[in-house]
Amino acid sequence: MATTQVSTVTADGVSVFYRHAGPPSAPVIVLLHGFPSSSHQFRNLIPLLATRYRVIAPDLPGYGFTVVPEARNYTYTFASLTTTFSAFVSALSLSRFAVYIFDYGAPTALRFAIDNPDSIAAIISQNGNAYEEGFGADFWAGIRKLWASRADEDRKALAPVVELPFTQWQYQTGSPNPDKIQPEAYYLDQALMERPGNKKIQLDLLYDYRTNIEFYPRFHEYFRQSKVPVLTAWGKGDPCFIPPGAEAFARDVDKDRLMVRWLDASHFAIETNEKQMADWILEFLDKYNDHEKKAAEWTVKAEETERRRRDRIARRVQQRPAERLASA
Repeated sequence: MATTQVSTVTADGVSVFYRHAGPPSAPVIVLLHGFPSSSHQFRNLIPLLATRYRVIAPDLPGYGFTVVPEARNYTYTFASLTTTFSAFVSALSLSRFAVYIFDYGAPTALRFAIDNPDSIAAIISQNGNAYEEGFGADFWAGIRKLWASRADEDRKALAPVVELPFTQWQYQTGSPNPDKIQPEAYYLDQALMERPGNKKIQLDLLYDYRTNIEFYPRFHEYFRQSKVPVLTAWGKGDPCFIPPGAEAFARDVDKDRLMVRWLDASHFAIETNEKQMADWILEFLDKYNDHEKKAAEWTVKAEETERRRRDRIARRVQQRPAERLASA
């Protein structure tokens, strides 16, 4: 099994921590985590994919072990996360890659994609929402109240969202086997949120999440125009992003480029279903990489056919003066 390594790279003035594994020359898969986690959530998935792919999982600013210098005066919005992610992609010279989107990773990657459509070879959405119907009403009720009111009292009412019981709840709720979820996952997330100033960052991003909804029409247009293949692999028990969000992709993604799978799992589905997820991802990428390969082969054949046609015409044009001289 491939060994996962850790590295840092400076991007957008931020020291971005990332995990990576797999052959450097292999096709790339980028894994983007959600709230309140980090690349640590992919610790079990990375080795399973790295047998055939170069796998890269960064920590977004405000999460994991990525360090934002105080002098950077970083503004914690999804626009900023996207800018930093774009700089990270450039720093690693990633020209084209598949991307695994989950929770906060979804709007971050999709904002990047609408400006860089040729960079995205395929999308794996594991509870990575892009549709209004994907919001779990109960989970988002208090957050939507803050969006509407902008009131300090409504922000204060969200304080439990950044405490351990809620973090544990996100991992376990909706899972048929919560006892199989290793506690170090949510304890690490919580420990990192306990750093000075981090809970404010998390509440800032919860408030800013509303701006992602404004991008949804552009995301949908991107799906339609780019013809990007999409795998939706959804934890059915997720109270945050519910199954209708997965079903909605069918409105904008061509059915022959959409693969839909369901997991009997929670929001953090790969805590218990990483092997099934890896199998589906490899199946999906094999299928659509093959489509890309065949499309490239057909393009080469078409170009070769056209070149030969032009050569024949050129030869005929060259022969005509000689034919006229012979008949004179």
